[in-house]
Order: sequence, then C-alpha cells, then structure tokens
Amino acid sequence: MAQRPKLSTVAEAAGVSTATVSQVLRGTGRISERTRAKVLEAVRAVNYLPDGRAAAMRSGVNREIGLVLHHLANPFNAELVSGVSDRLERDGYLVSVLDSRDDAERQARNLRALIANMRGGLIWVPASGTDAATLDLLAAQRLPVVTFLHRVSPDLDHVDMDNAQALYEAVAHLADLGHRRIAFLGGTAPRAPRTERIAGYLKAMAECDLEAPLIWPCEDSRYGGRDAMIALRGAHPEVTAAVCNGDMVALGACLGLASRGERAGREMSVVGFDDVAEAALATPALTTLSVAPYDLGRRLAEQLLARLADPAAAPATLRVDAMLVPRETTAPPLPR
Repeated sequence: MAQRPKLSTVAEAAGVSTATVSQVLRGTGRISERTRAKVLEAVRAVNYLPDGRAAAMRSGVNREIGLVLHHLANPFNAELVSGVSDRLERDGYLVSVLDSRDDAERQARNLRALIANMRGGLIWVPASGTDAATLDLLAAQRLPVVTFLHRVSPDLDHVDMDNAQALYEAVAHLADLGHRRIAFLGGTAPRAPRTERIAGYLKAMAECDLEAPLIWPCEDSRYGGRDAMIALRGAHPEVTAAVCNGDMVALGACLGLASRGERAGREMSVVGFDDVAEAALATPALTTLSVAPYDLGRRLAEQLLARLADPAAAPATLRVDAMLVPRETTAPPLPR
C-alpha cells in the first residue's frame, strides 16, 4: 500500500519547498497568489489531508469530541447522536461515537482509546459498574466531560431527566381516564433512570389511590416489550394499562397486543418514554413522555461547548422535563 500523502508529497507535486506548502496551508508568509494557487492545486491532486493530531499538539486545541453511550441501535440514541453531531459541527467539531453496551470493561477500553487519540472533550453515558479508577483517569487527563442519564461524580457537568415526575404524570393521565390497574413494564437493571421512573410510578399509584402496583421487568427492546406484554396479559388480564420504561418497550408491547388480536388504546392503554420519531408514526400512534432526543442531543453539545469555553467554571447540572404527549394508545378502559 502506498504511503499517505505528506507535506513533502505536495511540495514535490507543486515544485516548491515543504516550508512553502506549510505556509500556504497555515495562511502565513509572503506567498504570491500564483504559488498559492499551485500549492492548493497540488493538495487536491494528491488528496493531501493535514494531520489533525499533529495540529492539535501544536495549537493545544482538538476539534474532535468523543461520545460514549449504550446500545447505539436504539432509535433514541441514534436521534441523540444526530443532535449532538449537528450542533458540534456548527462550531467545527467532529464527533466520534462508541458503544459501551453498558459494559464497564468495554467502556474502559473505549475511554482509553478516545484519550489516546487526543479527543478534545467527552459526552458520556456511564456504564453500570463505572469505578473510581475510570474517574481518576478522566481527571488526570483534564478532559472536559459532560455525563448524561447516570451521574457518577459531582465534579462533572451532568444532564438528566426528571424521570420520577414524568412517570407520575403518566400514571395520573391513565387514572384520569379511569384506569385503576396499571403496570410498569420494562427494564431489568436496578439503577437510574429506571429506579427513578419506578419511584414516580409507585408514588402516583399510592397518591391516586389505585390498585396494587405491578412491576414487570423485561429487556428494553421491541422483542422484550412484545414478549412481556403477551406474558402480562396472560397472567394479569385485570390490568388495563401499562407505563413503559422506553418507547422501544412500548412499541413492542403494542405488537404483543396485536398478536393477541387486541389493540393498544382499546383493550389495553400503553404509554412510552422518549418520543422517538417512530412514536408518532406508529399504528396506532404512541402516547409517550417526550424528551425530544434530537433536541436533547443539541443541549448536551451546548453544555460541553460551555465547558470548553470556561474550563474553570463550577460543575453544572441541567435537568430536562419530559412532557406527556397523548396520542392513540391511551383511552378509557373498556367496560368489564
């Protein structure tokens, strides 16, 4: 394989010195327009690209941001990444995305790789089991960091959602429609944000004087939601509504109802959480708690940009409210 083009490659193609090429690319020196045009034409002809890492070492500024999260295949995360990338690109940053799969060891490899390649900052959803050594590594490297969803240190900027209040409002919405037997569907891990959502669910069930709560764990996916809803309907036919740990669970739950010849919003009301783009397009359209993942990604990017602009500022915490968006999957329960 031929070597990648270097300054010397451009210089040879243009018939000038490497110093002249360097000056043209940096916009310095007293270079004639004719020579400048000749160098730029040679840059295009040989497909030369400057070494960003070398430039970052010289200037002390790195234009690449790391984004480490879990389960990139989840549409929520895909929309979040788009929001982060679009906002940072406006300021000339490139985003590198890695998926830790909620695995602390894989996460450690991801973070070391990002730091070794001189990323200028990090937006990070910490994995379960994130340890003090990982936090010490980030602190030692003085890497600007914004965490999301799972807070692991008061010394880092953090963006979170008001999960408990959101689930409280979802249950209250169902209670206002006349539902008294409401289940919480989705998730398996005993950690935020699921624990916060369950806390909001339990509080609403008690304060609205509803029947005994029922927490039904399952994998946070369409498959998990589908299978869990089928099992839930078989074991607890008296339950008339479910609030879900995420839109993927909720959309899967709607498929589970359909497989039984039932329909979300008729035999069973279903509420999701996230408001991915697919929620509004589903049949029936999904009632959900909206945090607008694309806009949330933009806010994460803006928080990191603020940290990059003022590294000495006190750590900031931003809490995002989720708004209930009623659609077609919630309705009064059928008469018994």
